[in-house]
Amino acid sequence: MATRTTSSRERILATAESLILQKGYVGTSIEDILDKAAITKGGFFYHFNGKIALAHALVNRYLEQDQQVFGELLARADSLSEDPLQRVLIFLNLLSEMVSGMTATHPGCLVAAFTYEMQQFDEETRQRMAEGVMEWRALMADRLAIVAERYPARIPVSIESLADMFASSVEGGIVLARVLDDNRALVGQVQAYRSHIRLIFDPSVALGAEASAPG
Repeated sequence: MATRTTSSRERILATAESLILQKGYVGTSIEDILDKAAITKGGFFYHFNGKIALAHALVNRYLEQDQQVFGELLARADSLSEDPLQRVLIFLNLLSEMVSGMTATHPGCLVAAFTYEMQQFDEETRQRMAEGVMEWRALMADRLAIVAERYPARIPVSIESLADMFASSVEGGIVLARVLDDNRALVGQVQAYRSHIRLIFDPSVALGAEASAPG
């Protein structure tokens, strides 16, 4: 059960993330956060000694939440198939289903938003952001390496670059979804990445008209 202390800290973080995704880091003041979260200045500084400390906590929170969501989807995919390629394809479908089920447009990626204002952050926060990107790479690279062992790639491909493509597809899809106010744009990018994986590794997919067939 959350205590008042932990609940107020979470309220500050949730409010700050929402405001920063709308207005940017520089455009969001501590006063904006206090007003929206209904927190006193003393309450804010009880948890964070300033805006940089808040930024570091926000990055950690966002990456931990991402790790939990992806971990749960991967675990479910693993429970549905023993085939490494099918596990990756199922994971991408589950991610698409999760986004499709959202009642509002995806709010955006905090780490991506922070990259546009990188100079505003201390080295510790920038390093944590870099670590987060590497964690996203490892998430897919480990899986794709196992896929490649069983299903040799049809064309020369870098597993790391292919793993990075997952992050860029998701991040790019989030941008499109926000601009178009339509989560289907994000779903489309995830599914396009899924099709790319199939074309590279799935021996049952013909390289021609049949390549676009669902699987």
